[in-house]
Amino acid sequence: MFYRLARGLLRLFWKLYFRWEVYGKENLPSAGGVLLAANHVSYLDPPLMGCAVDRPVYFMAKKELFDIPVLGWIIRRLGAFPVERGAADRKAIRKALEMLQSGRVVGIFPEGTRGDGRTLLKAQPGTVLLAVKAGVPIVPMAITGVERVLPPGRWFPRPVKIRIFIGEPIYIPADETGTSREVLEEYSRLLMERIDQLRSFQTAAVLGKSAVNV
Repeated sequence: MFYRLARGLLRLFWKLYFRWEVYGKENLPSAGGVLLAANHVSYLDPPLMGCAVDRPVYFMAKKELFDIPVLGWIIRRLGAFPVERGAADRKAIRKALEMLQSGRVVGIFPEGTRGDGRTLLKAQPGTVLLAVKAGVPIVPMAITGVERVLPPGRWFPRPVKIRIFIGEPIYIPADETGTSREVLEEYSRLLMERIDQLRSFQTAAVLGKSAVNV
């Protein structure tokens, strides 16, 4: 209930203030575990990502955020789970794996950190490895425009147009579900190529699908 209420309010804000548009919502499978992977340039990316689809999206969040009054309570209610940054947090990885295997959608940023909004960073291999271990598809997503919301020296968000593009799922064939470096690097490159292609779409006509204002 809390998740749906929060998502509804945020969607209204995105629509009224940023005039946001979402393309390709139909590309997210309606059931089963899914790893939803997007480019990362802003603190707004997680809530934008979660509001762009109709299924609940669960995220890893910095452990420190859970200690902040009010914010910690909110992100817990939204289904986020803590991760120790800068280390291989096995507990967080196991939690993400359990969620995927139980049929949930887990949101992730393959680059591992925020970029400048112009050039995508190289994907960390952990994204593909997680999908392989869980046996789930990766759905690429591109968030555009958000890099201009809070440029350097500005404290109040600019009402720039935000567009989100959701691509077709990437299924890793059963005969390639090994965890060799070559397989991980190949699909990591493919994932970032798909995200980069989605970033270039600026209209529904280019994407070939209708925009959904949610």
